[in-house]
Amino acid sequence: MLFIMSKINIYSIIKPSKDEFDVLIKEFIKMSSKYAKVEVFYIFNKNIAKAQTIGEKESQQAYSDTYEPLLKGYNIALDVLGKKLDTYAFSSLIDNKNEVNFFIGGAFGFQREFLNKCDNVISLSDLTMAHKVANVVLCEQIFRALCIQNNHPYHK
Repeated sequence: MLFIMSKINIYSIIKPSKDEFDVLIKEFIKMSSKYAKVEVFYIFNKNIAKAQTIGEKESQQAYSDTYEPLLKGYNIALDVLGKKLDTYAFSSLIDNKNEVNFFIGGAFGFQREFLNKCDNVISLSDLTMAHKVANVVLCEQIFRALCIQNNHPYHK
């Protein structure tokens, strides 16, 4: 049987920076690399910057305009109103997918229209998290999910 490594992309509306969060994210990506190719993309362009000075509606539209061309494969948006999953359900959600894209919105969240275009909408927690913290939590859960799928003892 031919094993095809899946690709997991994490897109986040945030200004790129080098800090302690990036160290943790890179560590989880490295640990995940024997099971899947995981990449994180921080996106913050002029349209988003300008829209965020205007208001919520304009910001959400800028997020959608930025993310919609990236909708390919299996798409999961992270949203406060999304489904709450335990780790096993999360693992099942991304199992047997060639390409999975996670979308983390900006400060104003997503338009309903964008969420409707995604295959799934989940929430990492009822708590509000900084984008960098959400990225770390998501990367850890992806690694944990991949371990479950591959019978690795990390999850125990």
